[in-house]
Amino acid sequence: MIRKTSILRSNFIGVYARVWEDVAFVPVPIEDDSLRDIEEGLQVKTEKILIDNSNLIGSLMVLNSRGIILPVNSEKLDLNLASGRNILYLKDRINAVGNDIVANDHAAMVHRGYTASSIKKIADTLDVEVVKGTIGGIKTVGSASVLSAKGMLVTPDADEEEMKFLSDLFKVPVKSGTANFGNMYVGSSILANSKGVLVGKDTTPVEIGRIDDILS
Repeated sequence: MIRKTSILRSNFIGVYARVWEDVAFVPVPIEDDSLRDIEEGLQVKTEKILIDNSNLIGSLMVLNSRGIILPVNSEKLDLNLASGRNILYLKDRINAVGNDIVANDHAAMVHRGYTASSIKKIADTLDVEVVKGTIGGIKTVGSASVLSAKGMLVTPDADEEEMKFLSDLFKVPVKSGTANFGNMYVGSSILANSKGVLVGKDTTPVEIGRIDDILS
């Protein structure tokens, strides 16, 4: 079942949290109701953190089952729920890693501006193949998509050929859609893993149907 929620009174929940199968990293001041939605809706443990004194956890973090990537200028974190993952503080002029990297346990796609050195470090940390790319012409591939072990939802500007490439790369079915009443940056509006999906409160029934079809 898909739940509607908000974080810090914002419907752009993907900006404020980063989730995987076993864990969700959330901002320290998150509301109790929102925390409960994440823990129950996605069946994960949660850990409250700040990244560089910011609540924008989703924009500043990316992870899979093997690694976690954070900006180099963030304070070194003692992540209690890292669960043995590799941790990389990535030094690159492109530092909103959650917006600029989308990954699962099969592959990662990154902003075209990342250096060869950064791409090597990303590949080593997440232990996946890494490719540069855009999604629907959007360079911030993490904000233009939502990826889980079940499927991938991408911005509606992505064409069929692009979705086929993404499906082959990440080994999951891919469809396009929106959330939060037509917002194309679906990564900013949705949190998902294989056990559940959360969407911003402005998401319409039609949008929920399409999201449910690919991510649930």
